Amino acid sequence: MARPRKPLLSRDRIVETAGALVDAEGLAALSTRRLAAELGVSGPSLYNHFRTKDEILDAVADAVSAKIDLSMFAETDGRDWRTALHDWAVSYRAALADHPHIVPVLAQGPGRRPAGLRVADAVFGAMVRAGWPPAQATSIGALMRYFVTGSALGSFARGFVDDETAYDPADYPHLGQAHLLAEHRQKVDERAFETGLRALLDGLLIQYESSAPDSSVPGGSVPGGVSVSEGSVSGGSVPGGSTSDSSASDSSAPAER
Repeated sequence: MARPRKPLLSRDRIVETAGALVDAEGLAALSTRRLAAELGVSGPSLYNHFRTKDEILDAVADAVSAKIDLSMFAETDGRDWRTALHDWAVSYRAALADHPHIVPVLAQGPGRRPAGLRVADAVFGAMVRAGWPPAQATSIGALMRYFVTGSALGSFARGFVDDETAYDPADYPHLGQAHLLAEHRQKVDERAFETGLRALLDGLLIQYESSAPDSSVPGGSVPGGVSVSEGSVSGGSVPGGSTSDSSASDSSAPAER
């Protein structure tokens, strides 16, 4: 039997082609008609694999989420929670930086996307294991998503034109070097990201340490300030000032990432 001239259509091939199209031309370029033309098939054949264009976009976004390193959250990994969050955030941003046009879709949260949900589960689980109460673990996951996706939505440095005459000293006395920012975009943006990430993690560490276990409390307590007595949660405070009751109410709701 003769082999087909064109590769058989599959979900993976559709997602790969759609992702390449979004990377090259942006979200607006993706339509089922355009995608079918890129694949060399008829439009209706796509519906054998995806019901809508939004489902295709979800699959493209999930393929990007699958590239995020989660190894630092494994129970066998020796990194502390702060280092793990740092290393994960760097990997997270790198994945988004490689595919900036899909960031608005990722910024909406994981929805039903499997890889996105694995990210949420890994971060939430690691923070709870480290001693953060569930409500705060949820907040940390949300905070990290806001920070990383926000940093990937656009370049601060690229937002300044490279025309020196645009920055008249009479009007902008402190922007005499602003025309050089775009030329050094990568260095400026990466340094800004690292500065913000370290400041964010330092702030979390202060909260964490301010609610460290108190050995004088009968029965002891877990890091994060939730006192434990005979397996129940009662009385203590959690980082950020919320009560243990509020953290219990959020115990099954890890943040979407």
